[in-house]
Amino acid sequence: MNRVNQKLKFTEKIGYALGDGAANIAWRGVATFLFVFYTDVFGLNPAAVGLLMLIARSSDGVSDVLMGIIGDRTNSRWGKFRPWILWSAIPLGVMLSLLFTSPDLSPTGKIIYAYTTYIIFTLVYTANNIPYGALMAVMTGDDKERTSIGSYRMVGAFAGGMLVQGALLLLVSTFGDINPTIDVQKIENEKYEIVVSTPENVENVNIKTEDEIATFVWADPEMADSVNVPTKGKSFSMEANEEYTFIVDGEPELNKSKIFIIDQKEGYSKSIYLMSVILVLSLIITFYSTRERITPPKTQKSDLKKDIKDLIRNKPWVILLVIGLLFNVYNSIKQGIVVIYFTHYLHNQLMAGTYLVSLMVASIAGAMATSWLSKRLGKRKLFIYALIFSGVVNALFIFCGADNTLSIFAIGTISEFAAAIFPTLFFAMLGDAADYSEYKNGRRATGLIYSAGSFSTKFGGGVAGAIIGFVLAAYSYDGQDQAAIQGAIPGIIMLMSWIPTIIALIAAFLMKFYPLDQDKLNEITIELNNRRDDENALANN
Repeated sequence: MNRVNQKLKFTEKIGYALGDGAANIAWRGVATFLFVFYTDVFGLNPAAVGLLMLIARSSDGVSDVLMGIIGDRTNSRWGKFRPWILWSAIPLGVMLSLLFTSPDLSPTGKIIYAYTTYIIFTLVYTANNIPYGALMAVMTGDDKERTSIGSYRMVGAFAGGMLVQGALLLLVSTFGDINPTIDVQKIENEKYEIVVSTPENVENVNIKTEDEIATFVWADPEMADSVNVPTKGKSFSMEANEEYTFIVDGEPELNKSKIFIIDQKEGYSKSIYLMSVILVLSLIITFYSTRERITPPKTQKSDLKKDIKDLIRNKPWVILLVIGLLFNVYNSIKQGIVVIYFTHYLHNQLMAGTYLVSLMVASIAGAMATSWLSKRLGKRKLFIYALIFSGVVNALFIFCGADNTLSIFAIGTISEFAAAIFPTLFFAMLGDAADYSEYKNGRRATGLIYSAGSFSTKFGGGVAGAIIGFVLAAYSYDGQDQAAIQGAIPGIIMLMSWIPTIIALIAAFLMKFYPLDQDKLNEITIELNNRRDDENALANN
């Protein structure tokens, strides 16, 4: 059997998929929760957070290319890319944990801490994710089998995303329970006065009822900062032994066992620590269960200048770099605004977890359908159709009111089914771009090619964070000020709806210029296999 074209075992594909499950625990955890953690829990200004995310990603182009170069030049008994998955596993888990740790610092100290941990996190993520992505291209030389691996990979990615997005808020509630003193007095039918206190200072708590159907207003107007809108929960800071009083309406037979007050700082930190352990274990399994089979041509000599020259002239790679950046901005805006949208527009934070799980289920279905659809439409055409469909459907959020829960879930899941096709195709197509370089130039720099994947993911997330931060800042959003939150609702809705749509449609237009259709890919695969067979024959003589 030709080793470069052999069908991979199911267990190896699953092992590889766990690696992206781990990466998405980190990346989707950051993309979905870090912005709201920074603003609502850590107390940073949204514009400062947006600028942080943009500046921190400004060096990604250099660091990603450097990691691609390092990976291509790594030689070990485990291969070029697998060892980096092992070496970076624990550091990635540690840095993810530090991102969601809230030390008691001055405002300037918090900014310095956020910049330091965020930049180191992105560097460690680079050291892990570029070799991980490149590994797919050297596990097999069959472009169709790579698409199959890509589907498994995305199922793993979305399963990891489902784990962190679906479970994190529930874990926050569990780990952040402060066991306060609660007094409940019934005023009239389904209306109560609730007084709460705690023996210790708690910087940021969230109060809600078990079923999350009752609304809260402050009994003391001075606590409401000029606005006292009924919401399904309130966020505030508690001083030791100070009493805080609310009027709660809309839930029958309410008692103190049904009132939950969550320390969000403690809850987020411990929840992410647990997720980090799962991340590390998954990456170790990926290392042990996969193998590298494709190597550069035996006649290829190390020539960095030539590698970079070939890369810049690789038209499929250049187009994929731009498309990858755009669809990651699209997906990251959609992910990054969800918790804020559900918390402050729908007034139901825990429902955000349910919504994110529904998106992950749709994503898994989309990833599993990608291989079948690409065989019938081709990768390029399928990519264009998916971008247009997902973007147009996403724009429908603009018509959803706060009580249109069913419509919000329907729009989100339908849009996400198509959006899951983007990364599934993208990483398989980067392997095609590596094949194209070898076909055209007789040289292969797989790690350098796959640097586009990490760069577009990270820098796209940074651009998305900046867009979210600047739009919310333009509407004077302050996650710890109810009046500012209500004034920023139009901006939150814009970020959930038509702003991402514009980006998806731009990407669809640019994808029309991608040059590798299925006929060309078949030609490349046959030619490269013939060359490798000739090389093996010469080596055996």
